[in-house]
Amino acid sequence: MSALVCGSMAYDTIMVFHDKFKNHILPEKVHMLNVSFLVPAIRREFGGCAGNIAYNLKLLGEKPKIMATVGHDFEPYAQWLSQCKITREYITKLDDHYTGQAYITTDEDDNQITAFHPGAMNDSHLNSVPQDAGIEIGIVSPDGKLGMQQHAQEFVDAGIPFIFDPGQGMPMFSGEELLDLLGLATWATFNDYESELMQDRTGLTLEQIAEQVDALVITLGGKGSKIYTQGECINIPSAKAKQLSDPTGCGDAYRAGLLFGLMNEYDWPTTGRIASLMGSIKIEHHGTQNHHFTMEQFKARYQHSFGESF
Repeated sequence: MSALVCGSMAYDTIMVFHDKFKNHILPEKVHMLNVSFLVPAIRREFGGCAGNIAYNLKLLGEKPKIMATVGHDFEPYAQWLSQCKITREYITKLDDHYTGQAYITTDEDDNQITAFHPGAMNDSHLNSVPQDAGIEIGIVSPDGKLGMQQHAQEFVDAGIPFIFDPGQGMPMFSGEELLDLLGLATWATFNDYESELMQDRTGLTLEQIAEQVDALVITLGGKGSKIYTQGECINIPSAKAKQLSDPTGCGDAYRAGLLFGLMNEYDWPTTGRIASLMGSIKIEHHGTQNHHFTMEQFKARYQHSFGESF
């Protein structure tokens, strides 16, 4: 089964602030904010939602296909994808743009402040979902606004079920536009903050949002996640991480776990636990694509984390 991962490709510049943002931001002064954070630790990593999801799905033994637009500076990332044996067939290079650039500062509470330059991502609508490539499932993750809307409709036109994962792209859409995308999707996933924003913009409760799709997945960080499906809410426990190194990309790892469970027709409790473990493994490592495991190791850890096998 082949999955098409639509979304951003980016270089992540990750900086670590060895303190807490809350100690330096005065709530009564946010209207005139002027702060500077000393970041002695800095790294440049391969990232972007589509790249991260595909990387994690490849670790799980699948063959993801990335559909994205990138810039003239993409060659180092292209070489990395080749090393990981991830196809670049549906990645379009635009020579007059930069590849997306994310500048992420993380504090000691794992809070993040991110600045993002979309670059070539804004032209993601130049790509179209292939109709005859054997793709059986997809995901629409953060990308250019027009591209996200177009690709969602193209998945429907091709009869391909897909996950709607607006993530950091949610502020681009009005409540009506979000409802339109939700109506096209088969499944939807948000983190806790995004779910609150979704409710605020659409005027719907989580239960009402869940009625629009086959399943609604809400991630809650270290508190696990919830899956609303068929009128019930399934609580998914978090998998204990060995250490908390870097939260960047945990949501993308989780979404790769969702895709893997759906592709292999696991039930929702199992799919959620696979996704949860993917997020925990990711948070133990710096960067978004630096963790490794074999399926044998992953299944052993699943057994250890949840007391059952899959």
